[in-house]
Amino acid sequence: MNPDKLRMDEDAVRFVRDFFNSGKPIGTICRGPWALVEAGVMSGRQITSFPSVRTDLRNAGAEVLDQEVVTDECLVSSRSPEDLPAFCAKVVEEFAEGRHDARVGAATGGA
Repeated sequence: MNPDKLRMDEDAVRFVRDFFNSGKPIGTICRGPWALVEAGVMSGRQITSFPSVRTDLRNAGAEVLDQEVVTDECLVSSRSPEDLPAFCAKVVEEFAEGRHDARVGAATGGA
């Protein structure tokens, strides 16, 4: 599904929010972070994306970095398909680590 359409689907946005708050690893690339913006989970996060998404990310409270891959706890992001080698390697590493319990505590306001 097109990321612009995805962020307009309430069920999809709820799924993204719940999945993010679970602490499970997430990989997002290119325009994928739009769904995270819509889910309201970007405040205080570091992320990268395709240039056209960066203003939305900043407006949502994220710190946007222009790097081939950015990892913030369970969230792995990249700018474009050109970054796939670094993105894929980091996603595999994060998936191997599994759930990030610290993220669950932060998402629910706990320690």
